[in-house]
Amino acid sequence: MARQTGETGDDITPESGVAVQDRSGVDQLNTQQASDEIASLADRIRQANEDYHTHDAPTLSDADYDAMKRRLEELEQAFPDLVMPDSPTGHVGATPAEGFGKVTHAQRMMSLSNAFTPEDVQDFVTRIRSFLNLAEDAPLMFTAEPKIDGLSLSLRYEDGVLVQAATRGDGSVGENVTANARTVADIPQLLRDAPKGIIEVRGEVYMSHDDFARLNQTGSGRVFANPRNAAAGSLRQLDPTVTASRPLRFFAYGWGQLSAPLADTQMQAVQRLADLGFAINPLTRLCDGAAAMIETWAAIEQQRATLGYDIDGVVYKVDDLSFQARLGFRSTTPRWALAHKFPAETAWTRLQRIEIQVGRTGALSPVARLEPVTVGGVVVSNATLHNEDYIAGRDNSGAPIREGRDIREGDWVKVYRAGDVIPKIADVDLSRRPADSDAYRFPETCPECGSDAVREVGDSVRRCTGGLICPAQAIEKLKHFVSRAAFDIEGLGAKQIEMFFTDDHLPIREPADIFTLATRDTANLPKLKNREGFGDRSAAKLFAAIEDRRRIELRRLIFALGIRHVGEVAAATLARHFGTWDALIAAIDGAAQEPAFAATDDKSRRPLLADSPHWSELAGIDGIGAVLVQSLITSFSQPSERAGIDRLTRQLEILPAKAPTHADSEISGQTLVFTGTLERMTRAEAKARAESMGAKVAGSVSAKTDLVIAGPGAGSKAKKAADLGVRVIDEDEWMRIAGR
Repeated sequence: MARQTGETGDDITPESGVAVQDRSGVDQLNTQQASDEIASLADRIRQANEDYHTHDAPTLSDADYDAMKRRLEELEQAFPDLVMPDSPTGHVGATPAEGFGKVTHAQRMMSLSNAFTPEDVQDFVTRIRSFLNLAEDAPLMFTAEPKIDGLSLSLRYEDGVLVQAATRGDGSVGENVTANARTVADIPQLLRDAPKGIIEVRGEVYMSHDDFARLNQTGSGRVFANPRNAAAGSLRQLDPTVTASRPLRFFAYGWGQLSAPLADTQMQAVQRLADLGFAINPLTRLCDGAAAMIETWAAIEQQRATLGYDIDGVVYKVDDLSFQARLGFRSTTPRWALAHKFPAETAWTRLQRIEIQVGRTGALSPVARLEPVTVGGVVVSNATLHNEDYIAGRDNSGAPIREGRDIREGDWVKVYRAGDVIPKIADVDLSRRPADSDAYRFPETCPECGSDAVREVGDSVRRCTGGLICPAQAIEKLKHFVSRAAFDIEGLGAKQIEMFFTDDHLPIREPADIFTLATRDTANLPKLKNREGFGDRSAAKLFAAIEDRRRIELRRLIFALGIRHVGEVAAATLARHFGTWDALIAAIDGAAQEPAFAATDDKSRRPLLADSPHWSELAGIDGIGAVLVQSLITSFSQPSERAGIDRLTRQLEILPAKAPTHADSEISGQTLVFTGTLERMTRAEAKARAESMGAKVAGSVSAKTDLVIAGPGAGSKAKKAADLGVRVIDEDEWMRIAGR
């Protein structure tokens, strides 16, 4: 069972603090410490049980829940006097939800003990032999079957007729869901060739991956995080017609009250359930010891992605039913059964194909399309492949890269999520790769527009050269333009951008089109208010929101343009340095006419800036640098892109950057450079202080520099300042100017 959810599908990991607290060893705790931790763990486990069993909305992953429960069991064993009468270690499930009738189970529905390692499985077999006093060579068979990740259900038949269906609830009392169970196709209303008397069949209600995907796509009123949640929420509907509309399935694997035994062994009894008309799991196997059990567990894990439904482990049961009777039960679990869980955050699946997505900067990003598999409680069907080197396992020169894999379509891959939202590929099973498998060839043309896709020296990413003629780049740039940190236009999000981009009557193909939308709508015969998803009010609100953004801060405009390397911080830095749009444009256009580099430093082999005023000013701004400057020049120098920017800015009132405080200080309007080590103020503090006093801070000395603050270790910058006649001061003088 997967307790991990949230409709966003975010991971909940032990590192998040919601699982077991990292406490001392049990033997290091005093009575008060143990009492406090027992109370805390018990409360959290009870809440987790209620979230999972009653509300079908788990808040903990299986791994976190199991770890918490193991810790509580250890504490209770070490401090038996502190065990609470209502301890969750002595109960199963949770109190049945209100809204359903209550059913008292004739025989309790138990939970299962868990195993996580091969050693746990061997210990289980050893305990069974010891309890039964069986010699090492005495025959002892076990069944091994997939552990279905669904909702436990008990079905009561009298003389072959279904009379009652109940959820597990707290193990003793469940919810009466008979009317809903009758709508599940896999649950027979009448048993085939059933004997007289009572047969209580137990199993798991589940939903297949395909049916789960279709359910979420149809808009049932709720988006489920995984098939288990979907199955549980569907079966526990107060209106049976809702359940009937949901594609639920059922596997039978056990029984409760019986008027007569089904068979002598577990395997035969399960086959008897199939003869009565129930679906049983075809992967169930007989095993003659721990080694065979573990081998079956591994084989089932390998098939996990191709089953079409979720499993989270393998259940082992002693096959001989007379042995089961002798072994009996603990308070909440049978001694004769064990659940061997899969790792919580990884799963093997098949990589069906590799697709290329084109981003707003033209980057070609490979994505793995996977056979759906549940990882950490979330169904995963895609994984990032980073770039072509990662797929090939080698860089452009052919040298192996540490994190790369030779990944091919059709491969079996291990997927992990850990603390990441985006799943990644951890490993490839080369033993399962077909002999005729071909290495993946990364495209050299854009799959969206057919333009050349090139890779610059030193860059790991291949990029489309199509620019705005590439529809993928155009759409992504528009989505970025209206994003929260950019223009943030209410009512115009990613979905609306996609709709308007392909619209024949009122298209938005570039940012300037947004600000002519209302005018064009007036001139059009088909009106926006008459389209699906809009009306008088929503259309008017959108036009008003667009109008409200005609006055835009300089930093937001710079960021909204989506220029490569220009993030929020760089945009704010440029806005603060130049103050106005015209000043920024003048600097970029000026730098485009100047040589960028004059020579190469023989010692460091780094390019040296030429004596180019605009280039030097831009590249010298602290936090900007030559790479970003080249990106600005490239964008503003392309005729089509520049024309689009000009069309946009004619629609806007661009607000100058807010003037810093202390504008009347002695360094207001000056350009400062810090060099060497500051001993009484960090470099970040000094920069922030200078900017708050109206100064600009640059990263290199040029003819435009007004003041250099040199601490111990100042080198070439101080020398260059002296050569240019720029004033140089020490930290003491700087502290005086800064008022510190």
